[in-house]
Amino acid sequence: MPDFNPSIILYTADALNDRGRAVLSQFPQAETLEVKQHNRLPELGMNHFKVKSDVLVLGKLKTQDIKWSGRSSDYIAPSLANGCFGACTYCYVDRHKNVNPITLFTNIDENLASIDAHVNSLAWPKPMNQTDATFWTYDIGCNSDISVDYDLTLGIRQVFEFYRDHPKAKATFATKFVNPGMLNFDPKRKIRIRFSLMPAHISKLVDVRTDSIEKRIAAINDFHEAGYEVHVNFSPVIVYSGPDGDKKAWRNDYRELFRQLDASLRPEVRQQLKSEVIFLTHNQRQHQANLAINPKAEELLWVPELQESKVSQFGGWNIRYEHQLKRKMIAVFEDMVRDEIPWCEIRYIF
Repeated sequence: MPDFNPSIILYTADALNDRGRAVLSQFPQAETLEVKQHNRLPELGMNHFKVKSDVLVLGKLKTQDIKWSGRSSDYIAPSLANGCFGACTYCYVDRHKNVNPITLFTNIDENLASIDAHVNSLAWPKPMNQTDATFWTYDIGCNSDISVDYDLTLGIRQVFEFYRDHPKAKATFATKFVNPGMLNFDPKRKIRIRFSLMPAHISKLVDVRTDSIEKRIAAINDFHEAGYEVHVNFSPVIVYSGPDGDKKAWRNDYRELFRQLDASLRPEVRQQLKSEVIFLTHNQRQHQANLAINPKAEELLWVPELQESKVSQFGGWNIRYEHQLKRKMIAVFEDMVRDEIPWCEIRYIF
């Protein structure tokens, strides 16, 4: 886990409840500054990476919207946090802010009350679907990495306890970090952690400041033993050629990744492990930012001859793999999974 020790904490007045004050007490050496809005920060005079290392924001989440997903979960829960210590080059969260430090929302009781009211309004027993056979599932980490947030506030443990003990709800989140402290909590299979995986040498280039792929794979057995349900998230799948122009390079690298996974997991872990597969979508604004921050990554992410444009639901100008090509790549990926790790069910792929 990264050693996150902020030098400055920005906070809104309404964030200083018991949870907010507890976070401040963890970092007594940090300078503190009140701001009017958690998502409208002053000029900090720091570069992209230093902001993520040195700044923490405490805010109150005003809207408690719960959105239908149907993919990684049934629903997307109101955010517990926004932003991440990592600096992944394709991150959609970073696209929407000029600076994006970790922001913790301290009104966790409101978050959990909204989830409780929502899940109790749904049909029960739950109709079985690919998200879960029994429980209504809520993604609690769409805008942050919960493995990092877990060490910053006891509120995340409170959230874990809520889902573990709830008779109808279950939590899920994707992560690129391994937090050993989370192994001390027994979620009784009511929290699904999804370790994001891609070929290791590509991850080193695009998953900036995250834990290595080797470390993530090695943690899967441990988290299952601790009581988590563990899945994997092959995301984003990036299509690339080798240095010699070999167009099958990405396929060969994924086969090697699958073999690593097959060799590492115990039989009982394989039996419960499922996967999600999401091919790369990139963004024009992020592309421009990356040309200054990480231009080598853009050689993989921005490949116009393979991609087509798409305007997102939020008005952003995105690119994704051309749809007919993508259909073929999806079929190739499914075939490789069947060949190398036939025990791994793909819950969804797009």
